[in-house]
Amino acid sequence: MVGEHLGRLAGYDLAVRCRLGVGDDQRTDRKHTLTAAASSRWAGAITRTSNDQWQRAQRNLLDVRVGLRRACRTIRSRLAVPVGGRHGRVRGYASQAERFQKQGRLQHLEAQLAAVEQRLAAGRVSVCRGGRRLVKLRHALGRDDVPFTEAGWRERWQAARWFLIADGEADASWGNQTIRVHPDEHWLELRLPTPLARLSNTPGRAATYRLSCPVGFSYRHEEWVAQATTGAVAYTIWLDPGRGRWYLDSSWQLPARPVPSLEALRQYPAFAVDLNADHLDGWALDAAGNPIGLPRTIPLDLDERPTSARDGRLRAAVAEVVHLARQHGCCSIVVEDLHFADARQAGRERFGRGARGKRFRRVVAGMPTRRFRRLLAGMAVNAGLWVVAVDSAWTSVWGGRHWQAPLDQQTKASVTVSRHHAAALVIGRRGLGYRARRRGGCARVRPEDRIGRAADSAGQGTAPGAAFVAPGVVPEPTAQGPGGPGGQRAGPQAHKTRPPERGAVGDQGAHDRSVPPEGAG
Repeated sequence: MVGEHLGRLAGYDLAVRCRLGVGDDQRTDRKHTLTAAASSRWAGAITRTSNDQWQRAQRNLLDVRVGLRRACRTIRSRLAVPVGGRHGRVRGYASQAERFQKQGRLQHLEAQLAAVEQRLAAGRVSVCRGGRRLVKLRHALGRDDVPFTEAGWRERWQAARWFLIADGEADASWGNQTIRVHPDEHWLELRLPTPLARLSNTPGRAATYRLSCPVGFSYRHEEWVAQATTGAVAYTIWLDPGRGRWYLDSSWQLPARPVPSLEALRQYPAFAVDLNADHLDGWALDAAGNPIGLPRTIPLDLDERPTSARDGRLRAAVAEVVHLARQHGCCSIVVEDLHFADARQAGRERFGRGARGKRFRRVVAGMPTRRFRRLLAGMAVNAGLWVVAVDSAWTSVWGGRHWQAPLDQQTKASVTVSRHHAAALVIGRRGLGYRARRRGGCARVRPEDRIGRAADSAGQGTAPGAAFVAPGVVPEPTAQGPGGPGGQRAGPQAHKTRPPERGAVGDQGAHDRSVPPEGAG
């Protein structure tokens, strides 16, 4: 009853906040209006949550605008090239029919972009209390892949829209005055809103309701007890209709730690991770950029799994990475700065429409890059580790060319060093400030001499003061350029003679046409 009552107030306050748009959110007035129907503390939690939802929706709309602009820019660049032609690295469309379809696609995207611009200027955002995914399932009831009926969906929808969130208070006993949990006696008391004060079962005191069942935390119990005794703790009560069980979540803010510099982290070993669609590949590196121990492969198996199973498997994989990093005495975990925003928003234009392009887009869509980085950052902080994000360009190419074969020869016969293991090594070397390439002659050294001879000279990259993710160090330009070995971005080669000029050629047979020009001898 409390969740249903506060849920109606939360929906009303969110509607008011959305109508206000950009500018003053008038939180004080909104809180004063809700206080009479709930309490001052409940009103503060409701208005704070509404502001967070509105800001999150606005950031989502900004991301949509960025994606639409990128897609429009890519299509315009290809439309500027004749059919079947090429201008630099930009190719024109293969046929006139495809070009015509892309012109219509561009008009559709531009109309969507104009609508998004108008919504941003007016501050009109889209927020769905209860979750948009659950709303879409309402129209899919009756299918084989939907495991519940309309009544079951209605129960889940109502439970998702309830509101039982209490912000922590540092000066209150046990860290919270609205939802209070005793660490030793294991009871939970809930402060009732004013209209529901009649439900109180604690006579002679404030209108509170104490549960008859014991409540406690088995995971990180000591940390929760220490925080509830000395600081603020926020609680969230929610219902899982599928299991018919209530759950209590607690959260608190960790004390701020000084952010170390990259130079300080590079004095200790690091654990490098290469994220792939179906597995993680990792390798521990010492401060000199040499591998320690054996490479590790952690399977993910996320295909055709429900969301809860995917999150659980990904969390278990990240926990394994953190465990390996601590086992090797590492102070940081180095990962690629992957987000695939360009590939997801303009992938069809960049990577083709054939089987190869579809296969690449399917692989990109299945890689949980954002979820992986969030889990890794949170779990690394709890373990006392730091996360360093580096440039992801050419890691597989450099690793396969310079590291895979030598490392495969120097490891145990029962261990096969894959291309992804070599890519993880390159990622770790970038995080430690070393180049990806190895010195000449290092492929035939003894394993005990690798520490002294295999290390390369350190780069000059530095990182600004980030919270937990430092920008990567791009390899220094060499004779082959900053790109991959023999890639399209290779550096200019020296010419002994002056390059020929195409404009100086006389009237002769064309080399770029299917037939000679008219009048050619």
